[in-house]
Amino acid sequence: MAKAVIGVFQSEDRAKDAISELKKQGFDEREISLVAKEKESLGGDDDEHSGGLTMEQQNLSEGIMTGGALGGIAGLLAGAGALLIPGVGPIIAAGPLAAFLTGVVGGGLVGGLVDFGIPEERGRHYEERVKKGDVLVTVKANDDEVTQITSVLERYGGEDIEIH
Repeated sequence: MAKAVIGVFQSEDRAKDAISELKKQGFDEREISLVAKEKESLGGDDDEHSGGLTMEQQNLSEGIMTGGALGGIAGLLAGAGALLIPGVGPIIAAGPLAAFLTGVVGGGLVGGLVDFGIPEERGRHYEERVKKGDVLVTVKANDDEVTQITSVLERYGGEDIEIH
């Protein structure tokens, strides 16, 4: 049975390293998702988590860039794009989770996480972490892959790691 392994990173670099390691270990990038608050590209951002996650508007359903280049961790995964999520603001999302967020209006990030298989209470928790500037990473996995994925996320500083 497919599971979702989810973890939160306080550092964009640590999330990037974890994703790179997962890909190096043979995990398909189409099974890896990330959600991060989009950072302002023109100064004025006093957020301690500002790490350069900037990009232009993109149509996630088609994965077509309309301008700008992907940088940082969003560039690690195909189909990354910017979305405006109610209650959270502009985010960057990539991977299978992004598909659950493209049509979200009233449910915000929590609604997309619930549709992805994360319980609502935990979805609210993860939404708060993203609002604060943390990076959410999820990996769709078979039962026999869960331990390996969890180990990678922990090794690179992942927090609140859960399997759903």
